[in-house]
Amino acid sequence: MATSEEVVAAAPAPEAGLKHKLERKWTFWCDNQSKPKQGAAWGTSLRKVYTFDTVEEFWCLYDQIFKPKELQNNADFHLFKAGIEPKWEDPECANGGKWTVTSNIGRKDNLEKMWLETLMALIGEQFDDAEDICGVVASVRQWQDKLSLWTKTAANEAAQMSIGRKWKEIIDVNDKITYNFHDDSRTKGATKGRYTV
Repeated sequence: MATSEEVVAAAPAPEAGLKHKLERKWTFWCDNQSKPKQGAAWGTSLRKVYTFDTVEEFWCLYDQIFKPKELQNNADFHLFKAGIEPKWEDPECANGGKWTVTSNIGRKDNLEKMWLETLMALIGEQFDDAEDICGVVASVRQWQDKLSLWTKTAANEAAQMSIGRKWKEIIDVNDKITYNFHDDSRTKGATKGRYTV
């Protein structure tokens, strides 16, 4: 299992040649909380790994490193728009929330498939409300894994429902998925979802 330091060190330099530009830049992040230091604040293990803006860079990075089944428990991979940190405190995320789907049965392969489909939909600008999306997080835990799609404006129900419906279609999930406001999670801990599709 890769540690966040190994992931950062292993980020390959994409090959030179013809490049297919994406509409925007994206950044991969890694967070490994499997061995937290005593008294360390959340986010201290979060590492920015690589920012890319071409299809070729994406595939090079994905093929070499960014597969959730390679992560150890209590680790996360993130793909966020460049300039947005995967933290509630980031100004782009502060008033947002997240759609979340959990993976239990055949979970590693299922998480892998949903992660890749989501990454391709994000960099391929497949969402009508793409401007409201911040990024996605793959979280590997001991008993279940989860994927969370973060957005900017939690209170915009129409945009969130559109994003949720499209994401559910992209990842091919039949179960209901829920949307939680970051504010609710900050103040109340575990919360009931505000929106469901």
